[in-house]
Amino acid sequence: MTHTYQLTGMTCGGCENKVKSNLLVLPEVTSVEVSKDTNSATISMDQHIGLDKLQQALGGKESKYQISATLHSEVIEQSKSWVETYKPILLIFGYVTAIALISSWQGNALDFMIFMRIFMAGFFLTFSFFKLLNLKGFAESYAMYDIVAKKFSAWGYIYALIELGLGLSFALNLSPAIVNWITLIVMTVSILGVLESVLNKKKIQCACLGAVFNLPMSTVTIVEDAIMIAMSATMLVLM
Repeated sequence: MTHTYQLTGMTCGGCENKVKSNLLVLPEVTSVEVSKDTNSATISMDQHIGLDKLQQALGGKESKYQISATLHSEVIEQSKSWVETYKPILLIFGYVTAIALISSWQGNALDFMIFMRIFMAGFFLTFSFFKLLNLKGFAESYAMYDIVAKKFSAWGYIYALIELGLGLSFALNLSPAIVNWITLIVMTVSILGVLESVLNKKKIQCACLGAVFNLPMSTVTIVEDAIMIAMSATMLVLM
């Protein structure tokens, strides 16, 4: 994965070389490109590295070089097609949809309520699984754009557990009304930060699949959240 960060404090070519060499010491880092003119550092890494660790490599909080995620963006190869970029999400939606269809096909007819419940169970369980693989990485990425996580850093950790709980609740059909209300509220709050980022054309990483996949924020994320909002609202109306 490759991320671009804001990096201040570089004033000359020597600064650029020093920053580059310090970051390359980290075993997860494969390549670094820095620029004093744009105050940026583009870092390629084998696995997600937290900002604290990157700052420590630059000399800690007291260093003249300060790295920030404010301008954090994904570097997406221009040759990559839309399908290739979002292949993980497309596959997940395909599998979850297929399972929901099979489970809700009863008496030669589709039970739409069961379909929505199974779909939402599969959605939340799958997405929470990827978030929990690297919970810290997800929380840091989520804080880049979520309106709650920006002010309350622990929200990223809580959110992943809420998704897991919602997935299990939908699968077991526990307290449908309460679960759907929680889904409606949580996903509505979540989509606000996504809308702000997409409308402002911020190039940041989508944290929907945690820090495992390098997916850019786009209308795909909006559609993903909107589907959950629409389904939870529909189920509340039909109950």
